[in-house]
Amino acid sequence: MESPLVDVTIAVHSATRPIARAVASVVNGTAAPVRVNVVAHNIDPEIIRTNLGEYADHPDVRLLALHDGIPSPAGPMNLGMAEATAPFHTLLGSDDEFAPGAIDSWLALQRRTGAQVVIGRIRLVTGGPDPYPPVRRGRRTTGLSADRDRLHYRSAPLGLIDRSRFGDLRFAQGLASGEDLSYSAALWITAESIAYDLYGPPYVGHDDADDRVTSAPRSVAADFEFLRTVEDAEWFAHTSSADRRALAVKLIRIHFFDAVAARLDSPGIASVSEELLRMLDRVCGWAPGVLSVLSQADRRVIDELRTGSPDPERTRALLGRRWLYFSLGAQLTRNPFLALHRQAPLRTLFAGARSQRVGQL
Repeated sequence: MESPLVDVTIAVHSATRPIARAVASVVNGTAAPVRVNVVAHNIDPEIIRTNLGEYADHPDVRLLALHDGIPSPAGPMNLGMAEATAPFHTLLGSDDEFAPGAIDSWLALQRRTGAQVVIGRIRLVTGGPDPYPPVRRGRRTTGLSADRDRLHYRSAPLGLIDRSRFGDLRFAQGLASGEDLSYSAALWITAESIAYDLYGPPYVGHDDADDRVTSAPRSVAADFEFLRTVEDAEWFAHTSSADRRALAVKLIRIHFFDAVAARLDSPGIASVSEELLRMLDRVCGWAPGVLSVLSQADRRVIDELRTGSPDPERTRALLGRRWLYFSLGAQLTRNPFLALHRQAPLRTLFAGARSQRVGQL
């Protein structure tokens, strides 16, 4: 086999995942030499070998096995990264696929720009182009910045990663969720050059897996354990205040409010509001003043939590208003002078909508 330019890791934990489709999209859809590392995670690898069908003995496909008893993708993804030897590495979900030519397009962009990370465009089968990251106008494809291009909204590191720079970087293990957050944050903040293949063939996300398991309710501490992996990272102590703010506002806007919504009914928002607010204050400590760039609607939810006895139905109604993206409350900050801040909702929402339109071309 010709030495691969790209190692692709696909972790699979179930006999029902369409692993042959994922592998076929790499092998049949890529002209450059690639190697597919299929990691059978906590499942008999012979089951996965059978499901691979004609690709089981393909010279560009390697079947690995990991039995760690941990229901987290961190272990198998890290194994694939550790076994990679190609100049570049990428990840693919076992129920997803690459559009034909996607990896070739990423490689071409990397050759033109010298980027250490190439972000792949995502198209969701049921939802169209993914609007994230909401990059700025005029710098959509090269020279991207974690802060100015709001790269933290892309948590999953889907694209091309230069192993000479990030070959030792790994997903955080031992977490109930958020194992990819410190990994992707390290990419966006420390890479010397990042490109976005906004116009190339996409990574195609499917939702037809029939074995998804709804996790048991987690404690607030477990939900936010990933904060420790960020705070302990070597780069975190040296990063700029702007980069800290960019990361903090994304975590609040997405993860914090999702955690609030998940606890409205069980165990009840009043019983966990203090824990949630401690996590919020912890993130705010990274970038003092970060709340000022949140929307008016976001701030009203936080105000309700700070009453000490938030009403679940009122909290639910306030959360609903923050998702009305065309409303003034969802677009404007309390301080009108911050309405056009790059991390404020108005510019973030507009940039996401623009990226989504471009992705439809």
